[in-house]
Amino acid sequence: MSPRGWSAVALTLAVGMAPAVSSAAVSSAAVAPAAQSAAAPAGAPKVVLPTVRDVRLPNGTRLILAEKHDVPLIAFDGFLRGGGVTDPPGKEGIASLTAEMLRKGAGRRSARQIADAEDGVGASLASGAGMETAYISGQFMARDEALMLDLLRSILREPTFPDSEFTKLRDQTVEALRAQKDEPLAMLTQYASAFFYAEHPYGRPVSGDEATVASLTRADVLESYRANYGGDRLILAMVGDFDARAMERKLTSAFGDWGRAAKPAPVIPPPARRSGRRVLLVDKPAATQSYFWIGNLGVSRTDPDRVPLDVVNTAFGGRFTSMLNTALRIKSGLTYGARSRMSRLSLPGTVAIVSYTKLESTQKAIDLALETLDKLHLAGLNEATLGSATRYIAGQYPTGFETGGQIAGALVELASYGLPPTEVTEYPARVALVHRPEALKTLIERVYPSGKDLTIVVVGNAKVLRPVLQRYGTVVETSMEKPLLAAVRAVKTK
Repeated sequence: MSPRGWSAVALTLAVGMAPAVSSAAVSSAAVAPAAQSAAAPAGAPKVVLPTVRDVRLPNGTRLILAEKHDVPLIAFDGFLRGGGVTDPPGKEGIASLTAEMLRKGAGRRSARQIADAEDGVGASLASGAGMETAYISGQFMARDEALMLDLLRSILREPTFPDSEFTKLRDQTVEALRAQKDEPLAMLTQYASAFFYAEHPYGRPVSGDEATVASLTRADVLESYRANYGGDRLILAMVGDFDARAMERKLTSAFGDWGRAAKPAPVIPPPARRSGRRVLLVDKPAATQSYFWIGNLGVSRTDPDRVPLDVVNTAFGGRFTSMLNTALRIKSGLTYGARSRMSRLSLPGTVAIVSYTKLESTQKAIDLALETLDKLHLAGLNEATLGSATRYIAGQYPTGFETGGQIAGALVELASYGLPPTEVTEYPARVALVHRPEALKTLIERVYPSGKDLTIVVVGNAKVLRPVLQRYGTVVETSMEKPLLAAVRAVKTK
């Protein structure tokens, strides 16, 4: 159910992860004054991508093809613009269910036959939806190209959506959503998004909740597919052991005559930044820990300061030795992980501190998180921290572009945001140019919320947490026993 890749919203506190694909444009205020290009400083790591053949077909389909002949494999990654933001109110989860149903029967093949065809040649195939895209991805041996291209074409263009498969998947999804409530950390960001964004499309959980998914019908799936699938929505990247011109001809034959989706891709309004303090307490009586999210509106994926922002966020909460993790875990032992999370979509997403602690140490942990945020605003980053963060990124970043699947994923993600391959290839050099701590203060003030303008969401035992959280603002409450969307929307109407 969870989207994979670049727009993933699934929560993790595994510190030490490399930043997402970042930037070709950089704010001149945050780099060396004389730097007008991304010429790599001596010793800066390099990322080299295969030569790309980028083709737009008359029907709007975009093909991004890159030859990579080191191993006899072909990887592909396809995005269709839409995703969870296309879900009608009350039918949250329909885009996700529709995308998963693509593999449950297509053309002359049943769900079992699709799985057998995939397994029989040792291929992999996945489909699903993120907030702004539906996706299909996979990998196969080059010798099985004909079979897998036919399978890909059939799945995208000829899904049959068998009623028995739909009923089975819908019921499994409902049970999975209910079971997920036993993992408060996994649920935290969903409650935070629904509360923070309110009625904005970004506030809709991509997988829906147990009530919205249970209400879906096969007719809803058919309508979602009809409205949102078509050649004008498709961006397909393919990387591997093939001839690019020959592959272009084959994919043109497969998708060049695919008609337009019945509806245009959605245009959504920018979300609003929140003023003042707001606190949502989600009651889970059996919880022995509290899980908290503290944030506000951040920036979009294409923000012009995205490179220096990657550096700042790495230092603040993006690695094991970050400011947040050092304060809350290494020095105080209040948690096993504290992180600064950024959701960067086509429009600004949220920037938030995310962590968890024992119930009895909730106040101490939240206070320390807020103190660390204040410290970032007051002192910024010193030269040692800034240098360490840039070196950390330099060491981690190139490992994300080694396999055909990684490269295909990067190319389709860049294309979906209108960014060129130099976004990847020049990134390490641009990171190395971020070396003036004083120039980052303005960026910090613009992106990271002040202590007085915060949305705070806490999951845990309400009886214990209620008196603690009142010190941070007016507290509204809901229960994790209720379906997520109904529970969060109810508190806003009181």
